[in-house]
Amino acid sequence: MSECAHSLFISDLHLCDSRPQISRLFFDFLETRARSAEALYILGDLFESWVGDDEDTALSRSVVGALRRLSDSGVAVYLMHGNRDFFLAQQFADASGARLLADPTLLDLYGQPTLLMHGDTLCTDDRSYLAFRAQVRDPAWQTGFLAQPLAVRRTMAQQARSQSEHAKQEKTAAIMDVNHQAVIEILREYAYPRLIHGHTHRPARHVLEVDGHASERWVLQDWYDSGGYLHCDAAGCSAHPLTCPEPDPH
Repeated sequence: MSECAHSLFISDLHLCDSRPQISRLFFDFLETRARSAEALYILGDLFESWVGDDEDTALSRSVVGALRRLSDSGVAVYLMHGNRDFFLAQQFADASGARLLADPTLLDLYGQPTLLMHGDTLCTDDRSYLAFRAQVRDPAWQTGFLAQPLAVRRTMAQQARSQSEHAKQEKTAAIMDVNHQAVIEILREYAYPRLIHGHTHRPARHVLEVDGHASERWVLQDWYDSGGYLHCDAAGCSAHPLTCPEPDPH
């Protein structure tokens, strides 16, 4: 299956210094499985947080270098914003060789219309999150945020993450999942494509019928404790888990 033309999809890696095993898994994935693909699509939340393209940490430099090597090898790399890394911008894209994707993006994937999303806008029952999303996506708010020193932005991001984790404890699992009617409406709007998204951390394949049309919805694996990717070619899509490599004893 890997010998035919195919593309790979990942999301919700949440790369950070506190989970080095996931970073190692990601770098191994880029050097092995991703090298045989036509394209790699990263559908949001590559990083646990990203407060501007002036980020300059050992991890960010390693990620940029690894993506650039993949891109230079001939694999097209596409990057969509998530709810944690929406400040990734053209400077990062230019350095890594990635191309930024709008959310949503519709493409012809080996003859199958396929809609790509991060997935957070489908969670319409989580009204407090959508209000927060609208605030931080406002251009005036972003301009003010990016005008702050890098250290201040990092502190603000840490505070926002802590508040988010606290808020999640007050919410039911259903509220944080996609709204079925929102899924129906987006599929109807884009003429019943296959849908691929992340965000919810509930990996699965769903088959549903909308207005007499069969549609497929793939939810991507998160990379908190392990990882995974979606392999798509002309025959369809299949999900594949990844296991973290054993730590180097030295």
